Amino acid sequence: MTEKSQPIRVLIAGAGIAGLATAISLTRISTVPNLDIQLYEQAPELLEIGASIALSPNGMRTLEKLGAHNALSDEVGFRGPSGIPQIFRHWKTDQVVSTDTHRNVSDPRHHTTRFHRGHVHSALLEHVPKELIHLDKKISRAEADEAGVALYFEDGTSAHGDILIGADGIRSSVRQSFIPDYKLRFSGKVFMRATFDASLVEGKIPDLPADSIHWWGPKDNFFASRLGKNQYTTVGAYDDPRSAEEVEKSIAWDQDGNVEFLRDRYKDWNPTVKALAELTPSTNLYPNFAGDALPSWIFESRVTLIGDAAHAHGGAFAAGGSLALDDSLALGLAFKEVFSSKNATFSAGNINKALRLYSQTRQPHTARLLGIVHSQIDKKGTIFATPEEEDAALVARLTGRPNTEWLSEHDVEAAFNAVVEREGAQRQGRLVESETKIGEIQLQGSKL
Repeated sequence: MTEKSQPIRVLIAGAGIAGLATAISLTRISTVPNLDIQLYEQAPELLEIGASIALSPNGMRTLEKLGAHNALSDEVGFRGPSGIPQIFRHWKTDQVVSTDTHRNVSDPRHHTTRFHRGHVHSALLEHVPKELIHLDKKISRAEADEAGVALYFEDGTSAHGDILIGADGIRSSVRQSFIPDYKLRFSGKVFMRATFDASLVEGKIPDLPADSIHWWGPKDNFFASRLGKNQYTTVGAYDDPRSAEEVEKSIAWDQDGNVEFLRDRYKDWNPTVKALAELTPSTNLYPNFAGDALPSWIFESRVTLIGDAAHAHGGAFAAGGSLALDDSLALGLAFKEVFSSKNATFSAGNINKALRLYSQTRQPHTARLLGIVHSQIDKKGTIFATPEEEDAALVARLTGRPNTEWLSEHDVEAAFNAVVEREGAQRQGRLVESETKIGEIQLQGSKL
């Protein structure tokens, strides 16, 4: 299968959800037998850290296709009893103003599910041999040429291989190595996230909704939901008028927040939100950034990106986890398409072909999302003459939200198959055109 005597080495930068899912997909979906997969993670140990994460039907279906059935259990994740994936309420009246629905999700296990991020990570970790994961490896730079790829780490060591996949998050060092001028934009929002034992709120707040709820105010938002393993989450999103540079200097990712600030911010909201804020024991801060769509996901024919490294969308529509999982599935399918035949070799051309099929499947989909994200960031705040006008504008925003069914129920396998079919049709068209030209030349020659 390969022209090389040793296994093909795939370096994965990052052992988060995206990196682990990629390792699983390349092992199980691609069915390529001689891949030597090595993951490099900057954290000194793998812990159940982070906040809540939502996976929509596309992400849940992909978990199942990857064989991570343990992540689909009712213990690990929470699905609302109503079966409604998104419920939006008014910040003051607590009235339901808008909802989303599942259209084509017959299996309840594929309904939108909410987890503690660490629990999804742990579920995936069960499917990746520990010896493949190298910890405390903070990347200083990545390099690639026609002969191979390399990662260089701040501890002075390096790793070399044949293919590099950057799964190292929104501030990807791999991406920055190949696009040094790439910059993130501050969305204007800071998220105050908390996860804690559900017993702190359940049974203590009258009429606490059993489903996950988004409350929208004129500027700020508030979210609350049960999670798997008896956890609960509250998330307050508030406007921060400072520049990206000012925010980056003053707020670090996952920095401890001031829970009194959270409580004060929502003290005038409806009684349910106010009580949830009062009972939230602590909070961490997450400034929200997003990046522009990349012109290409392939570098030096051997390097690609996955997850937030490829599409820095800032977590909009709670789509980040599902997007990363779908990326991993598409990459596994691309490897299977190119390298599963008996005569396939791991030439630079074939590596590039596999990465091209992957990027052609995923780039248009994620670029569509990034277009929506940046249109929202670019909107200027409106000053209203009266509270009634402001409230009417809020209701209009809630009822006029973009329809994201194309995102939450996306079939990445069907999208990949469509790309393969289109590529085949284009090749056939070129072949017919070439044969026609040859025939014309031969005919002309016979007339001479």
